[in-house]
Amino acid sequence: MRTLGDILNESSSRHKHVCPRQVLGARMSLYAAELLQLDLPRTDKRLLITAETDGCTVDGIIAATGCHIGSRTLRILDFGKVAATFTDTYTETSLRIVPSHESRSLAEEYASTAPNKWTAMLQAYKIIPAQELLVFQFVSLTTPLDSIISRPNTKTLCEVCGEEIINGREIVNKNIILCRACAGDGYYCSSKVLSRTTA
Repeated sequence: MRTLGDILNESSSRHKHVCPRQVLGARMSLYAAELLQLDLPRTDKRLLITAETDGCTVDGIIAATGCHIGSRTLRILDFGKVAATFTDTYTETSLRIVPSHESRSLAEEYASTAPNKWTAMLQAYKIIPAQELLVFQFVSLTTPLDSIISRPNTKTLCEVCGEEIINGREIVNKNIILCRACAGDGYYCSSKVLSRTTA
């Protein structure tokens, strides 16, 4: 079993240094594994993680769990929260973990000699007991697990833009196959490029 130090060494190799949120991501992952009775890191697709932020926390989660976007075992829905939901895809049990409201004040207690708050959090988040540092609740996903995992090796074409859609992510509206963008659920809109004329 890898130690927290091993996990943070791996995380910092991607991140160039260790920060408090990486420690939180790693600790959240280890706590989830304990509660779900799963071994880490995973080399299969049994654990699905939905992270509610991007950045540092996710680096800690990846290092601890072995889950990542490329294996489709990590999703990021950026709500701007240091929080993540861990789902055992075999039992369909999901739990959401966040730092406790007291985590920062606890850091000052557990690392009272630290030179500043940032360093106190970095040091203390490694040693505060998980039951004090973190809060968990069992949750139900609003999207069925089958829809989240989707259907690998399936593909079709959007009948509006002509782009390929993989993994069963198409939307069918009035018998027309659409990608999410053409169905009105895009994160971008087209820019018109004006041609320059010279006199």
